[in-house]
Amino acid sequence: MNSRDLAKETKEKYSLRGRVFHQIRDDILSGKYKDREELKEVAIGEELGVSRTPVREAFRQLELEGLIEIIPNKGAYVTGITVKDVHDIYAIRARLEGLAARWACEHITHDQVEILEENIYLAKFHAAKGHNEQLAELDNQFHDVLYSACNSKMLEHQLRDFHQYVIRIRRMTLSNKRRGEASNMEHEQLLEAIKANDPDLAEKVACQHMINAYENMKKNGLDLIYNDKEGV
Repeated sequence: MNSRDLAKETKEKYSLRGRVFHQIRDDILSGKYKDREELKEVAIGEELGVSRTPVREAFRQLELEGLIEIIPNKGAYVTGITVKDVHDIYAIRARLEGLAARWACEHITHDQVEILEENIYLAKFHAAKGHNEQLAELDNQFHDVLYSACNSKMLEHQLRDFHQYVIRIRRMTLSNKRRGEASNMEHEQLLEAIKANDPDLAEKVACQHMINAYENMKKNGLDLIYNDKEGV
């Protein structure tokens, strides 16, 4: 096997492992697998159409992220995201989103501004119609564009991971009409600060946006959604 074939084989291997890892992680975070549920390598491998090896490798990575616990001679069990985890994620996100907004003031493109303006316009329309699924998707899109606009692959990677960790509860709380409208208004304030090239204000608005989102989650029964008795 020549070096080119070896590189191709290595890329395909890691690509497969990555796909399996992200699929299992998404299934855990979406609530498909319940807390303390056992994850079976064979069953998951059959479901995903892969051998046990990439599933086993994905399990090791998931354990490093704290989403599962591997008990020797017993199996792998879901630990998921706790109430304290959500609190910590939003405390960290508040700082990182503020930094992303600050950097976006310098790096955002004209096309990205137009996308965000259209996003806000569409969110107003769907909020008025009570289209909660569309609101959730538009919220995801807004933050995706903001992360790209910060022009830092390291910060973007961290923010996308944190965003994914709480996708389940975000969908549930954005179904609250008042929060959906308030969230979009905060997006609009953030975009105006970025367009005005005011990094201090953009950072402040983005940070407060995360604080408001977390406070709304607490009001809507965060502990019940995660079925967790751990204090915040």
